[in-house]
Amino acid sequence: MKVLVTGAGGFIGAHVLALLHRQRHVGGRRIAALAAVDQRLGALPAGVVALQGDLGSDEVLSRIAAFAPDCCLHLAAVPGGAAEADPALSRRVNLDATLDLFDTLATAGTGGPAPVVVYASTIAVYGSHLPQTVTPHTPLRPPLVYGAHKLACEVLLADFSRRGRLDGRALRLPGIVARPRAPSGLVSAFMSELLHALAAGEPITLPVGPEATAWWMSARRCAWNLVHGATMPVGDDPARAWPLPVLRLSMDEVVQALSAEFGVDGRALVGHAPRSDVEAVFGRYPPLDDRIPRALGLRDDGDARALVRRALAPADAPGDDDNL
Repeated sequence: MKVLVTGAGGFIGAHVLALLHRQRHVGGRRIAALAAVDQRLGALPAGVVALQGDLGSDEVLSRIAAFAPDCCLHLAAVPGGAAEADPALSRRVNLDATLDLFDTLATAGTGGPAPVVVYASTIAVYGSHLPQTVTPHTPLRPPLVYGAHKLACEVLLADFSRRGRLDGRALRLPGIVARPRAPSGLVSAFMSELLHALAAGEPITLPVGPEATAWWMSARRCAWNLVHGATMPVGDDPARAWPLPVLRLSMDEVVQALSAEFGVDGRALVGHAPRSDVEAVFGRYPPLDDRIPRALGLRDDGDARALVRRALAPADAPGDDDNL
């Protein structure tokens, strides 16, 4: 099969590309060709086809059509904080370019099964003011532009699937760690910075309190889930969108795991200057009813110590997620 990864130069995309290159199959189907799309692509694994450029450009879309992937893992996006600051840019990339990609994939088929599209959506579609437990019936009320555009693409991908033009699977990603220590445009970047700081024995001040609770996942486990999503048996679910199973952890629980892993006094190193706007969105996540995605074979990291170890491992290092 031929596999395409968009946003391959980004944080999660690099993990997905590295995993695909290491295992060289998707659900047991051998990868005959692997292509990477992004505005900027650094050094790629040997044999990966580089499609560098703007995903919304006719040139890149034409090259994607010529590649004619059987499976696309679509991760390219303007992140949350940057999307909120520039809604027009978010629309161009997160909405318009994504729909152009869906159209291109749907018309570039070779007459066989509809191309599989694994779409990296977000838990931001749920919004704030969540119920005591988030269930498959929880209303979707994204409070930010990023979540609104992601939800729109979920709905439209499901419609492509209903019409048999694509085989879509939208996975709602939680807080993914640990992003590199560089500006990311994500309000939730403090979650990754916490891991980096304590691993280095450095002090850090968080914009949320110690009891603030979030949904966590390592980038390595996220990459495995995205690849698994391409072949999991989705049945007749018309929405074709699922949250990833998560570890629901408070900041203090993560600090304790980091302290044990790296032999530091995390509570002495971590300060708190809570911001109500940040805590309202990223610090009050309730339990998640994730029985359906677990039944589909999707997984969390297991426990806080395993989360920390995977989150800080290099993307190209072999790991326990390679062939689960």
